[in-house]
Amino acid sequence: MTKWLLIFAALLVALLVVSFGLGGRKEGALEVIGSTSIEPFAEMLAQEYEKAYPGRYVNVQGGGSTAGIQAAINGIADIGMCSRALKADETGFRDFIIARDGLAIVIHPSNPVSNLTRAQIGKVFAGNITNWRGLGGEDRPIHVISREEGSGTREAFMKLVMGKVRVSRKALTQESNGAVKELVRNDPGAIGYMSLGLAHGLKLVAVDGVAPSTEAALSGKYPLVRPFLFVTRGEPSERAKAFIDYVLSPPAQKLLEQEGLVRAK
Repeated sequence: MTKWLLIFAALLVALLVVSFGLGGRKEGALEVIGSTSIEPFAEMLAQEYEKAYPGRYVNVQGGGSTAGIQAAINGIADIGMCSRALKADETGFRDFIIARDGLAIVIHPSNPVSNLTRAQIGKVFAGNITNWRGLGGEDRPIHVISREEGSGTREAFMKLVMGKVRVSRKALTQESNGAVKELVRNDPGAIGYMSLGLAHGLKLVAVDGVAPSTEAALSGKYPLVRPFLFVTRGEPSERAKAFIDYVLSPPAQKLLEQEGLVRAK
């Protein structure tokens, strides 16, 4: 992790602290902070948890995977959300896989391209293929949309697709799955990547001949799969463990499956 990324994460955590005072936060609640990919699923589970256990409250806040880990380190979060595997230097944590997620390559619904190899995707995001005609599509420039540094989604994409090759500097960088989705939905030349469970309304590209789906991810056939983690500094507190246990319970796992994720076990 670079010096500037650590500074950015620290500033983002500080902004999260300030935002907690702006209303909408339940006092004395369990604080869950981090990945914007996990955020909507965690919000749904928090609502169900509060219904099942009156008097228990959970605040869910985005900010990105790196911000979630920093929030857990600093004690701001009881639970950090991370949509990638922990790095070798991220030690002193307990991580809990709450689900697995297919990483979808998304394009505009009007785009005729339906399948790409990982090598082709890598060349597109590196800026080596710049026109859809080179991929069997129309004669149209490719507009690459990527996630920001510190995003767990970007980290997973780099590991699964890019390897040591950098994303082109010409790529348009966005700070959430929602922002990526909005740009791709309104641009016939766009290509991006995002959580499979959040990609409704976009065209999903098959990767190496395998269409992204919960079933394909579960079977191991779809090649772009990442973990969704809850992270705690050391062993979780009693109330953090209670929420984690609920999220890993069969009813909660079923809810996540219904939303397009792959169960944890």
